[in-house]
Amino acid sequence: MNGKKSVLCVLAAGMLWGCMGILVRTMNGGGFTSLEVTAFRSLVTAVLMLAGMAIFKRKELKVRWKDLWCFVGTGILSVAFFNVCYFTCMHYATLSVAAILLYTAPSFVMIFSYFLFKEKIGRRKLIALALAFAGCVLTSGGLGGAKLSAMGLLTGLGAGLGYALYSIFGKFAIRRGYSSYTITTYTFLFALVGTVPFLNLRHFAICIAEAGGSNLFTYAALTFMTTVAAYLLYTASLRGMENGRASIIASIEPVMASLVGFFLYKEAFSIPGIIGMILVLTSCVLVG
Repeated sequence: MNGKKSVLCVLAAGMLWGCMGILVRTMNGGGFTSLEVTAFRSLVTAVLMLAGMAIFKRKELKVRWKDLWCFVGTGILSVAFFNVCYFTCMHYATLSVAAILLYTAPSFVMIFSYFLFKEKIGRRKLIALALAFAGCVLTSGGLGGAKLSAMGLLTGLGAGLGYALYSIFGKFAIRRGYSSYTITTYTFLFALVGTVPFLNLRHFAICIAEAGGSNLFTYAALTFMTTVAAYLLYTASLRGMENGRASIIASIEPVMASLVGFFLYKEAFSIPGIIGMILVLTSCVLVG
């Protein structure tokens, strides 16, 4: 995949992730907790990907035992760990603070990629990283004078670290010859395994039973858009782009989330929020 296609894939993935609020709010309205939404996403994604792979790409379902650690990394250490940390952080800090700590992820990606993949950290990338982080802070609403406990800080940084690890382990899997379809499939199989221990399975089953056919179809359709398609696009982009660049461009996510909030939920824009969007878009242009 060439550079321009990789950039477009990351932008598309970030914008789809920015629509995640639609799924979360819709399912929260149906009684699901945020962690149950994660489990549902993992379950639906794993089932859809396994079914599709079995029909169209059966050979790509085969993975070597010695490479399973890559998918433990993308699924348990990244997706499951990031979500558990993120939702825990929300109990100890405000939503805006949790979001800000989550967006430390590009910094982790750049540091790991420098040591593991010899990716250079140039001045332009550092400027883009600073602009992206500042933009995410402003778009998320800033610290707002909120006090941050040690647990809030640790779980927030844990969420950022977990979020970053997908790029790292995903790159390792790509270098071992696995396709974005294989990586996404096994990522969410392991993510489901990593999420289940934290669930109230009885409540989860009741919510699914009470949702009914039409609601479950809506949830599954939104999951396909914000999870299956988004992860396939982002993983594919890692073939033709440095991890650090991809993580910065993916910061388009909070901008899209703000636009979704404005157009669908009538959430007002603030001046700092608009400035934040401009900063994020500028960082994307710098590294795009």
